[in-house]
Amino acid sequence: MLDISTIILTYNEEKHIARCIQNAKRFSKEVFLVDSFSSDRTKEIAESMGAIVYQNKWENNHAKQFNWGLANLPITTDWIFRLDADEYLSEDLITEISDKFSVIPANVSGIVMERKMIFLGRAITRGNVQWNMLRLFRYGKGLCENRWMDEHIVLTEGETLQLQHCFYDDNLNPLGWWIAKHNSYSIKEAIELLNCEVPLMYTGESIGMLSEDANDKRNKKSQYARMPLFWRSFIYFIYRYIFKLGFLEGKEGFLWHFMQGWWYRTLVDAKVYEIKKYCGSDPAKIKAFVKENYQIDLG
Repeated sequence: MLDISTIILTYNEEKHIARCIQNAKRFSKEVFLVDSFSSDRTKEIAESMGAIVYQNKWENNHAKQFNWGLANLPITTDWIFRLDADEYLSEDLITEISDKFSVIPANVSGIVMERKMIFLGRAITRGNVQWNMLRLFRYGKGLCENRWMDEHIVLTEGETLQLQHCFYDDNLNPLGWWIAKHNSYSIKEAIELLNCEVPLMYTGESIGMLSEDANDKRNKKSQYARMPLFWRSFIYFIYRYIFKLGFLEGKEGFLWHFMQGWWYRTLVDAKVYEIKKYCGSDPAKIKAFVKENYQIDLG
């Protein structure tokens, strides 16, 4: 096995965890779970497959949970891979990592790879922006930036290297689960967009260096935040579905681009509108409103 420890954050992931661990063991010396006290068989399944499970209280923040793992897990490897429970690496990516791992230059501390989405059983290859993500990094030279949404691994030193092949996000839960999940995400995304206009919280961006792709995505989000409410979600859907040929992906592609590119973005805008209607641009009022109505403490 390669000198890599894979860290997986979990809460009630019995549908995915066996697939994820089986995939991770093909390139990892150690597989760790940071579990938020699952009430299903996640911990039992993981331990039966040889994964090392630590449990830590969930504080509604992926970055805090992952960084807790970096600080508390008994990691002995030089490299860390961050993998979600519903993700797995393609065969080509596993081969590419294995082939290139021993010749990674000493000045490289982070490895970037593309994430592709599988939705309702279909790989969505057209219409999406390219999601390049830094997921493999040298232990002690990277951590997760403290954001409510769109958190990335940032490097404290070193350069990045881009791989050619991809890993997949392939969630097996039903569509109703996806809708509920994105409803809960929408308030966090609304906070992120509001934070582009009104200083609400520390973003953690100064703790390290974002990869080029993550920095480009962050800049595009800032531009998006300056566009008119509701029109921006409609334009984004048209861009993806028409101009980036998402309409060629069949019914699954329509549902993906409509729901993730328009419905979800419109829901985010609705919550931005709600907050601004009652609070204006007053940071104190916004924080109080979000805490009272959405149980999110922005400090």
